[in-house]
Amino acid sequence: MSGALRYFRLYAQLARYTLVRELSFRGNFLVKVSVEVLWLGILLAFYRVVFSKTSVIADWSEPQYLFFVGCYFAMNGLLETLFLENCNEFAELVRKGDLDFLLLRPIDEQFLITCRRVDWSTAPNVLMGVAVMGLSLVNLDWAFDPMRVAVFLLVFGCGVMLAYSFMVLLTATGVWLVRNQSMMELWWLFSSLTRYPREIYLRVSWAEPIGLFFTFIVPFLLVVNVPAESMVKMLDWRLVGFTLLATAVSLWVSRWFFRRALRSYRSASS
Repeated sequence: MSGALRYFRLYAQLARYTLVRELSFRGNFLVKVSVEVLWLGILLAFYRVVFSKTSVIADWSEPQYLFFVGCYFAMNGLLETLFLENCNEFAELVRKGDLDFLLLRPIDEQFLITCRRVDWSTAPNVLMGVAVMGLSLVNLDWAFDPMRVAVFLLVFGCGVMLAYSFMVLLTATGVWLVRNQSMMELWWLFSSLTRYPREIYLRVSWAEPIGLFFTFIVPFLLVVNVPAESMVKMLDWRLVGFTLLATAVSLWVSRWFFRRALRSYRSASS
């Protein structure tokens, strides 16, 4: 327990330090936040136009789909705030030899490498996503259900950990590739997959293998779909259970692969 408290205090100090540094350039901070607000507005306007021509998309009504979009925006915002910037910089740490200084610290390497900075400019995305989800629930006349809320929070956390696991796997390749920008671009490919309900892929014969692959083999389609479905659609306990299992396996695999990559790292002094 003392170890967990130590990490929590350290993370709080790191978050405070990055916030102070971010606010040193307030203009840049406000521009980045404005871009994210504009992006959400464009996204909502696009789906408003789509639903003006149809009542459902792959069995998702407009209020349900609005919740899905809010869940995606909150999830993506949380990942960008907590992890993405750190993972993107890993290849540069390897190339310049700065990784040596992090590995010498008396703390878990994966924690320090992937969590040392918080990108506060994308943190408002989480609040905006929550606001969109709240608006959709109002439009649905949703009655408060404690069990659904608990399941949603559980699988939302699993979605964050699933996405984090894939991010760590891509990040670790920087040890061997050194410049792995093309590998990190795969992250944007994966995140674009989560922008749409998985039923879209399962409704078309040629796309069905893609949907099944990214649901059961590389379970990235679970990241947003399962939390959104558990809140505004039928609660599928089998899919919830599979999400929990997939999260545990993905975390273990990514942890093993990351440590394997660090064992292969040759310091700048060698």
